[in-house]
Amino acid sequence: MARILVTGASGFIAKHIVLKLLEEGYHVRGSLRSMNRAGEVIDAVRPHLTDQADLEERLTFAELDLLSDDGWDEALDGVDALLHTASPFPIGAPDNEDDLIRPAVDGTLRALRAARSAGVNRVVLTSSIASVMEREGLPDGKTLNEDDWSDASSPSIDAYSKSKTLAEQAAWDFVRDEAPELQLTVINPGMVFGPPLDRHFGSSLQLLQRMVRSKDPALPQICMPIVDVRDVAALHVRSLSAPASIGHRHLGSAGVMWMPDMAEVIAEQFPDRKIATRRAPNWLVRIIALFDKQAREAVPRLDRKVSVDSGRAREVFAMEFIPADEAIRAGAAYLVEHNLV
Repeated sequence: MARILVTGASGFIAKHIVLKLLEEGYHVRGSLRSMNRAGEVIDAVRPHLTDQADLEERLTFAELDLLSDDGWDEALDGVDALLHTASPFPIGAPDNEDDLIRPAVDGTLRALRAARSAGVNRVVLTSSIASVMEREGLPDGKTLNEDDWSDASSPSIDAYSKSKTLAEQAAWDFVRDEAPELQLTVINPGMVFGPPLDRHFGSSLQLLQRMVRSKDPALPQICMPIVDVRDVAALHVRSLSAPASIGHRHLGSAGVMWMPDMAEVIAEQFPDRKIATRRAPNWLVRIIALFDKQAREAVPRLDRKVSVDSGRAREVFAMEFIPADEAIRAGAAYLVEHNLV
C-alpha cells in the first residue's frame, strides 16, 4: 500500500488529512517538529477510524524542521507522495513578517528539493486563498479563480498572505525551472472551519472562539471565503488519484460570508448565549487600527465583497462542498461541547 508523507501532521487540517488517508487504506508518515506530539496525533485520529487495528504500523512519524535539512532524506525514504501542509498560521500580526515568510518559503523549497532528491515525484501543496485575493484595486464583487494572484509587493498585504503567496510562487517556479519531473498539485482553501479532531486546533478556529465568547462587541464588515476542514482533507486525498489536478491550483470554498453574518449563524445556533452580531462602523475599525496590528490588517478588506469560483475543484475532484454555515456550526458546536469557550 502506498505510503504518504504528511508534513506538519499535528496541524488542524493535517490531522484530518491523516485520518482520511488512513481510512482510504494509505500508510502515513507524519512529520513533526517534536516527536513529543506523536501521541497527540494518534489520540486525535484513533477514535474516528473505522479500523483501528495495526495503527502503530500504518501511522508512523519523523522529526523535521522547515528550517533544517536534517531528517528529510530518511523521512522520504520509501514514500510514494508528499503532502506538504506545514506552514505557520498566526491569529494576529507577527512583530517581524520574516517569522512567517522564511519558514513558509524556505520550508516549501526544502520539501520540494528533498522530494526531488528522493525520487518522490508526486507532491500536493497546501496553499491558501490568501495567495489569490490580496491585492489592491480589486473590483467590488469580483469572482476570483485560479488565474488570480495576491500582490506580495502591495504595502497593504498582511504577513500571512504574503508568506503563502511567496511560498506558492516559489513552488511553481521551482517545478518550472528546476524540477519539471515533479507532479505538483496545489490546494487553496478559504477560511477553514468545521470540527477539529482534538483540542489542539491552532489559529483557524480562534475566530469562531472569539465570536462564541462575544469577545468583540461588534464585528468588522469583512467578507470571507469559507470551507469545511473535512472538505479540505478530501481535496488533498483525492488529488492523489486525480491526474487532472497536476499542474493546477484548486480553490476550496463553499461560499463567502460577511463576519457579522457568521456571528448570526452562531447566535441562532446558541440562542442562550449573547453573541455579538453588530457591524462595527468602518471609522471605528480605522481608529482602532492606529494602535492595533490585527485591526490594521482588516482595514484594506472593509466592505470589499468577493466571490470565489471553485469550479475546478468541484469538477476535478467531484466535490460537493459542505455549506459554509454548516462548517461554522460544526466548529462552534465542538468549541461549546468541549468547554473551549
